[in-house]
Amino acid sequence: MRMATADRITAVVFFALGIAMLVGGYTMDRLPIRQIHPLSIPGLVPMILGALLALCAVLLLFQAGDREESSPEMLMVGGSITRLVLTIVLTVGYGAIMVDRLPFFWATAIFITAFMLVFSWSAASDGRARAVVIAKSVGFGGIAAFGIVMLFQEAFLVRLP
Repeated sequence: MRMATADRITAVVFFALGIAMLVGGYTMDRLPIRQIHPLSIPGLVPMILGALLALCAVLLLFQAGDREESSPEMLMVGGSITRLVLTIVLTVGYGAIMVDRLPFFWATAIFITAFMLVFSWSAASDGRARAVVIAKSVGFGGIAAFGIVMLFQEAFLVRLP
């Protein structure tokens, strides 16, 4: 399969998902019984995310149309399969194993750090460059995990595992 074809298929799937999120968010209960302001509907965030996803799908479709179908750029050749498998292993490990057994902050920090290390390690050729990659990965993993935890706990009032 060529990249342009894969992009078109992905755009159609994302557009359908975005519209489904938009419609699903719009049809959610408005909770008027509890005197909640109409603009604080529970489906507002899914509606916004669905609209943005549909917009990004349209942009992807236009971008895929600009690319020539005869280009030699193929999907899933060489390191792409390896990167896909690594991504699946890391995300399943995070969601199915770490989140349940570790506090959310630590699971997220370890996941982000490991993800950055796995995909940045090959670019670092010498010892100093690898030390920089490790430092950046650990630092970004900790900062991002803290930001994610604060966003969900304080802004969205979600009780994290």
